[in-house]
Amino acid sequence: MTTTSTGPATLTATDLSLRFGGTRALDGVSLRLTRGVTGLLGPNGAGKTTLLRVLATAVPPDGGAFTALGHDPGTASGRLALRRTLGYLPQTPGFHPDFTAFEFVDYVAILKELTDRGARLREVRRVLEAVDLSEVRGTRIKRLSGGMRQRVALAAALVGEPGFLVLDEPTVGLDPEQRMRFRELIAQAGEGRTVLLSTHQTEDVAMLCHRVVVLAEGRVRFEGTPADLTARAAGRVWSSTERDPNALAGWRTGTGTFRNIGDPPTGAELLEPTLEDGYLLTLDGESAEVTA
Repeated sequence: MTTTSTGPATLTATDLSLRFGGTRALDGVSLRLTRGVTGLLGPNGAGKTTLLRVLATAVPPDGGAFTALGHDPGTASGRLALRRTLGYLPQTPGFHPDFTAFEFVDYVAILKELTDRGARLREVRRVLEAVDLSEVRGTRIKRLSGGMRQRVALAAALVGEPGFLVLDEPTVGLDPEQRMRFRELIAQAGEGRTVLLSTHQTEDVAMLCHRVVVLAEGRVRFEGTPADLTARAAGRVWSSTERDPNALAGWRTGTGTFRNIGDPPTGAELLEPTLEDGYLLTLDGESAEVTA
């Protein structure tokens, strides 16, 4: 089920830019987030991880600015205040493999300034229970499965009830059952807080997100609802017995027919578009940038 949310902006970014050497990773990115789960889609090298690192205050932008939860990270005090209410799950979490799951999350809790030992340990138990890891909390991380390690990282991000949660490819490498479980956890995390979820999985966005941002070459190509993105492909998807050479993309389906995307020929059998269809057309530049 898609998480929906309305209300005032909790994060507003304007003209964010960042260059690494001769590469412009972010090129004037502007976006607006509200409470709920927003999906961030884009191909490899689009600038997704760079944008998340900027919004997580891990690296400052070269230009532009943003505010989140009323805090301006452009100032030292605003940056500290935002970090105190921020949960960040990077694409490659920096685990201490000889730590147990409990020890690792407790270590993160200490870094988040939970100094009262009794309250801190209760919080660690709470987040481990929330991600269904109570029974393995004494197991060393190096002995946990990939899915369990991802849940440990999510538990660490949830310490302290953060108001802004930044998740970079949290379902990568997970099997379908693990991905389903993670979707449930992310949906729960999005209730009452702002979540920005970067993913390559369009089905994650379709099932979880109330809004979606498409990033390509460091620029926002689309910002709106999943339904708006899907609607971009209306009348642009058709079925044929052979791949249409004029299609922008086409592939054989499990039924043996071809699913084509682009400008359909006259009399083509049109198909119901999906979020992925709208996403592919957006990346191809077939649709003008819109904000809904």
